[in-house]
Amino acid sequence: MDFKRQTVPHHETILVTYDVDSYDLVVRKRWNIYENSPIMNAGEYCYVLHRIVNSSPDRQSKLLDIVQKHKKAIIFYNYDYELEILRALFEGHYTFAEWNGHKHEDIPTGEAWVYLVQYTAGSEAWNCITTDTIAFYSQSYSYKQMVQAAGRIDRLNTPYKDLYYYH
Repeated sequence: MDFKRQTVPHHETILVTYDVDSYDLVVRKRWNIYENSPIMNAGEYCYVLHRIVNSSPDRQSKLLDIVQKHKKAIIFYNYDYELEILRALFEGHYTFAEWNGHKHEDIPTGEAWVYLVQYTAGSEAWNCITTDTIAFYSQSYSYKQMVQAAGRIDRLNTPYKDLYYYH
């Protein structure tokens, strides 16, 4: 089916800091700083490094800047520890709802809200035409999953011309 997309995607990469000392400790000593034990395999090694980077207070601060600029936003994340960080960040300050392996809540309504969506649970098969913004709190390993997640707001019937994606 031929059609011309009416939307214009704007992808912005946001650079954030992280705890370099903890990161270096894990790299040099192969030590799991969360379990206080040696790292047993490559999967655990990568998980711990991701967790250090994705738990950064700077990452949280930059996300708040995005949400203050765009009053309605979908936020994609990977892990439960990220969900806990996001809940703590928004609880009592913003209306938010979740779509993940624990909860399947509707997209919030109102003037300002955030929708916390876990990639595996919610990167496909639904749409949201009430926002023009997605923030990828953490990146997915899968290109297909990232494209699918971005497509949740890029719909034929969206009222927005400009769509904003923050990586």
